[in-house]
Amino acid sequence: MKTQAQVLAAFKQPLQMQDFDLLPLGPGEVLVRVTAAGVCGSDLHQASGDDPRTPLPIVLGHEGVGEIVEIKGEKTDIAGRPLRAGQAVLWNRGVVCGRCFYCLRGEHHLCAKRFVYGIHRSTAAAPHVVGCYSRHLPLDARTDIIAIDDVAPEHHKTLVTASCSGSTAAHAFDLFEPKNGETVAVLGAGPLGCFTAALARECGAGRIIMISRSEGRLELARRFGATDVITIKRTTPDERREFVRAATGGRGADAVYECVGKADVVREGLGLVRPGGWFITSGFGQPGGKMEWDPFWDLTRPDLKYVGVWVSHTRHLVRALGLMKRRLADFALMVTPALPLAEANKAHDLMRRGEAMKAVLLP
Repeated sequence: MKTQAQVLAAFKQPLQMQDFDLLPLGPGEVLVRVTAAGVCGSDLHQASGDDPRTPLPIVLGHEGVGEIVEIKGEKTDIAGRPLRAGQAVLWNRGVVCGRCFYCLRGEHHLCAKRFVYGIHRSTAAAPHVVGCYSRHLPLDARTDIIAIDDVAPEHHKTLVTASCSGSTAAHAFDLFEPKNGETVAVLGAGPLGCFTAALARECGAGRIIMISRSEGRLELARRFGATDVITIKRTTPDERREFVRAATGGRGADAVYECVGKADVVREGLGLVRPGGWFITSGFGQPGGKMEWDPFWDLTRPDLKYVGVWVSHTRHLVRALGLMKRRLADFALMVTPALPLAEANKAHDLMRRGEAMKAVLLP
């Protein structure tokens, strides 16, 4: 059987459509027809050569939903229900060994053998097509799969954001959840920031202050729970700090969630947290620069809890998916435009120019 996929053959060069012969499935493997592939900001960093994990040539795309074409043997979803051909499914982007020190501790996201579709494996090695920018994708037998029969087909493309932004945000809330009435600041109004605002709202945060560059995204962020929005285009760092302090009786936010992945954003964000508060950084999918800081004044003296969030695992995907199912109409507004696979380069261009919040390819 043949398929087609968009291939990144060289950094900073256009993707190229290529034909591939699909290999026979091994035991427990599942072949899906990709019905929607999310274009993530991480894809753009990979295409530019900014992500050190990226081998060439590669089929990008770690966010996907699809329809089962074939199963080799028997395979169940994460709830233990048998899967079947023709079923609509979503899968965890990361595949882990399940046996190492970290997996046995429940820290699967740190598995040394973990690989991610569209990030770690080149087309040079079998099974060659290991990314979602493809018409078909063979899923490794260890892949955690979730049936999405209970979601209307027109919303399947909406669910792609659960795979990365949603799951990473849910991981952040594994580490710290605001209590009723607490104030949080969210830095960045992209998909990750919007998921963070929505989760903070569900946890009962009283005030959710969203800070971002894009005014259009800030308005959308209000639908996800932001009570106050601040654009960095119209304010200075001092003005933003004073706003947060004024909103919290001079203390600072109980927690700040960083959702951008840039060192200068972290540097500013540290000044927005109250003494004894939390700083949770989940925006770094690749290196984002360096900064100077003083461990005494920035960390020890304010008794700050600084937490890094690296990727996610299946339980986080389940939480993100549950949130989305409760608010499909809101999350659908995040996904625009939807383009055919042949226009993957156009989707990248729209994302780079900030004209799309979450472009989706429909192979």
